[in-house]
Amino acid sequence: MAEAPERNLALDIVRITEAAALASARWLGRGDKNAGDGAAVEAMRNSFGTLYIDGLVVIGEGEKDKAPMLSNGERVGQGAGPLLDVAVDPVEGTSLLAYGRPNAISVVAVAPRGSMFNPGPSFYMQKLVVSKEAREVVDLDAPVKENLASVAGALGKRIQDLVVFVLDKPRHERLIEEIRSAGARIQLQTDGDVAGALMAVDPRSEVDMMMGTGGTPEGVLAACAIKGMGGQILARLDPQSYVEKEAINEAGIDIREVLTVNDLVKSDDCFFAATGISGGEFLRGVRYSGKHAVTHSLVLRGKTGTLRYVESYHNMDRLSKISAVQY
Repeated sequence: MAEAPERNLALDIVRITEAAALASARWLGRGDKNAGDGAAVEAMRNSFGTLYIDGLVVIGEGEKDKAPMLSNGERVGQGAGPLLDVAVDPVEGTSLLAYGRPNAISVVAVAPRGSMFNPGPSFYMQKLVVSKEAREVVDLDAPVKENLASVAGALGKRIQDLVVFVLDKPRHERLIEEIRSAGARIQLQTDGDVAGALMAVDPRSEVDMMMGTGGTPEGVLAACAIKGMGGQILARLDPQSYVEKEAINEAGIDIREVLTVNDLVKSDDCFFAATGISGGEFLRGVRYSGKHAVTHSLVLRGKTGTLRYVESYHNMDRLSKISAVQY
């Protein structure tokens, strides 16, 4: 049944990620993770105050590393309008920003209240992310070489043609060796598994899939975009310490369950926005040019699958006169 066009909240929340990116980009390469993150958090919180929503932060960032944060349970928006779950990462890749490395981004996702997976005390999950062409052929418990062969077949490639995004962490030594033994290529990054997941489903990217263990909150955030692009994320909680494992068990969460994109975000009516902070092939970073700053963003509406790449030119003189955010 035909529906009248509805408000696309992705075009509202991209203003929030742009504000966070503009505020935090001033700290690029200055070696201070918390200062850059704190600037983004303040900008994001102020910008949320302009939205006609009743938002509840269910995926906040900062608790894991005691950085500045929009905390879980915090209310955002004007307190009226649609009831929404909100997932945020003001700076995904704080170390990337602090040391001037590529692919630090600012991210926000929203969905109807109660539709986002609540990770509780879980900080880490095993993930396998693929695009829509390969969403039906992967299995989280299959051998690495088998998954690579299945994805290659679905994409019409050889295994040697594939590029797999993996976080460069000691826990992935065996995974990296198995990927190399199978003949696939690897893109290793020190941080940024939201960006890695997005690259795996972005039609512009050279990355074909993402594998390995990363942040649980980041997995839920990325799932909003993956869902809209028709891709798949298969995930299982993967605690990295005894304390984390016991906390998950005490919370009554099944650590063995394989979660899909539809488990992580139950509603198709989700919205996602990401803005580049530091330069990268995925999203360009903030660029200052005279009186202007230029940002590049990815904006997505899950219900329609509409994906937009937005290049914005911000007049910093005018913006600084009216904005509460310090740019």
